[in-house]
Amino acid sequence: MATWWIYALLSAVFAAATAILAKIGVEGVPSTLATAVRTVVILVFAWGIVFAAGHHREIAKISARTAVFLALSGLATGASWLAYFQALKLGPASRVAPIDKLSLAFTIALAAVALGEPITWKLALGVGLMVAGALLTLA
Repeated sequence: MATWWIYALLSAVFAAATAILAKIGVEGVPSTLATAVRTVVILVFAWGIVFAAGHHREIAKISARTAVFLALSGLATGASWLAYFQALKLGPASRVAPIDKLSLAFTIALAAVALGEPITWKLALGVGLMVAGALLTLA
């Protein structure tokens, strides 16, 4: 089994835990404050891993182009988290999470347009079924 597949599956499991833990954690506090607290924890955790692995020595090798795209990705992540926490504050986690996962369809479309990644009929069918499933949670 390819290593990326294992990490992708772990990501899904941790994302599921995130939804439940965030739903509980956002109770009684503004969603923006909850997002900020979560972000600080992630910041400390991520930098701890960077230093533990010795990757902090690579900072000087980051190109300007890479830095710009990582910064833009960070802004998109922040906007996503703010919207996600507000959605969790207002709605049930069991309905918010599937709609949030519509990001899959957007990612595949953007990957095709921006990166030239192919969309096969199997991929399109699978994503279509996932989108249909996510939309069914609204009913």
